[in-house]
Amino acid sequence: MQLYLWYCDHMRGISFAGLHCSIARTLDIVGERWTLLVLRDAFNGVRRFEDFATTLPIARNILTDRLATLVEHGILRRDRYQERPDRYEYRLTAKGMELYPVLIALLQWGDHHLAGDDGPPLQVLHRDCGHQAAAAVVCTGCGEQLSARDVRPGQRRTSVAADEVAASAAQTP
Repeated sequence: MQLYLWYCDHMRGISFAGLHCSIARTLDIVGERWTLLVLRDAFNGVRRFEDFATTLPIARNILTDRLATLVEHGILRRDRYQERPDRYEYRLTAKGMELYPVLIALLQWGDHHLAGDDGPPLQVLHRDCGHQAAAAVVCTGCGEQLSARDVRPGQRRTSVAADEVAASAAQTP
């Protein structure tokens, strides 16, 4: 028990939520190692706690915590499917569905670098044509597929309030 408390205080106790970085803030929610596997299963149709517990070798208290975090942040929603006792299904929200390309990108990376001689354990196929699905970074203007060498940091977006303050300061003599 003491080791668990030490781990919680020292390893998980650092929050990235206050950092001005979208990746860090996202990791604060989905960066724990079991969370992406819970999401993987949700995308594969797992809905009920017992089914998550069966498909993942995870302690029930950890699973409860991961599901609660995903619900708290609007990535999953809880829908009651039984009363007495209350039982719930966990369903992806629109916000949760937006994480699908992230999981596919991780799958692709793992397939490319870690699949071994047996090849990938799973293929994700387009239902209509049967070809393999792929995640890609594309330009929102021209649609060109991009790599890290094709992009540069852009100017940070500021809030409307900050823009208004800057504009009024510039007009003041």
